Amino acid sequence: MGYYDEGRSDRHKRGGKGGYFLSGLAGVIIGAVLVVTTLPSIADYQNDDTASIVENNTSDNRNAKQVSLDVTTDVTKSVDRAKDTVVGITNIQESMNFFGSEATTQEAGTGSGVIYKKEGGKAFIVTNYHVIEGAQQLEVTLADGTKEPAELIGGDVWTDLAVLSIRGVNVEKTAEFGDSEALKIGEPVIAIGNPLGLEFSGSVTQGVISGLERAIPVDLNGDMINDWQAEVLQTDAAINPGNSGGALVNIAGQVVGINSMKIAQSAVEGIGLSIPIDAALPIIQDLEAYGEVKRPAMGVTLQNVSELPSYHQQETLKLPENVKEGVIIEQVLTNSPAAKAGLREYDVITELDGEPVKDVIDLRKYMYNNKKEGDSVTVFYYRDGQKKETVLKLVAESDL
Repeated sequence: MGYYDEGRSDRHKRGGKGGYFLSGLAGVIIGAVLVVTTLPSIADYQNDDTASIVENNTSDNRNAKQVSLDVTTDVTKSVDRAKDTVVGITNIQESMNFFGSEATTQEAGTGSGVIYKKEGGKAFIVTNYHVIEGAQQLEVTLADGTKEPAELIGGDVWTDLAVLSIRGVNVEKTAEFGDSEALKIGEPVIAIGNPLGLEFSGSVTQGVISGLERAIPVDLNGDMINDWQAEVLQTDAAINPGNSGGALVNIAGQVVGINSMKIAQSAVEGIGLSIPIDAALPIIQDLEAYGEVKRPAMGVTLQNVSELPSYHQQETLKLPENVKEGVIIEQVLTNSPAAKAGLREYDVITELDGEPVKDVIDLRKYMYNNKKEGDSVTVFYYRDGQKKETVLKLVAESDL
């Protein structure tokens, strides 16, 4: 307004208040005419535009289609071949009530298993020993949700394997075992199991073989001393609690491992461990046939030389200074193969059949991997500082 007032002419100034009024009235009339004239056109334009938008949207909806993709890969084929052979296993144990007057049964844990054979109206399942340990009852949940009571055929704490049986009437598929010896580092594998319980049954994770023939020390009796070394496959396929006993399968859908454990540390990510199927097979066969693994035994209890102070190595055992490894015989069982071969307390075994023995694990690995009941073994040992040898005939552990 200031800019406009400054620009008006002297003629308008001389007109006075009457001139201003007539000019304003004319402007109001002209403005009203323009609004009335143009409003229908604007309305028509907006209506046409809105109609166009609605029409376009309607057209888009008519043209939109729901797309269904059938994605089939080597991985999905592998899972299809193996998934129905993996089951859930529930470990049911008795527990006393608060007052200790009545025992009740309740779920103590869950795991997984693999149906590997159907014969004589029964289906046979391999799982981990720690999945079924301490169970008063066992229940198997099939892939379709059917539940079956299970019977424990046998278990082996050393290899962490167990075999169960159920009725075969509802079992349609059994797993195909592959060749774990043929696996290569970097080869794709798939883990199938029931992590965190049966709510996540049939879960699938994918990874690769990260390592072969990994030796993992195992303390079986909780005395903080390693009793065994588990020979396992390493994979980065996720293995979580509840996956134990499930299948590790190759790209052909063949079972190449029984998932057993993972390394669970805050600084560690993606280290899962699986028992190679080639190592598991003879254990499965023994458990199915005998309910136990027929391992050879000497009839002795042992201790590592390395656990003894150097003073006792020299003065008590009278070992030569260059002998720092081996196993000490703590006790010889009566009428055992060791007793019959003349072995005594405090003898130190350093070789079996010429193979060096550094510790108890070495001795067990040689015996369990190379000998069977009825075989003979040559034992090299030190007594009073002198190296000796003897031959003994092995018996089954269960016969001692």
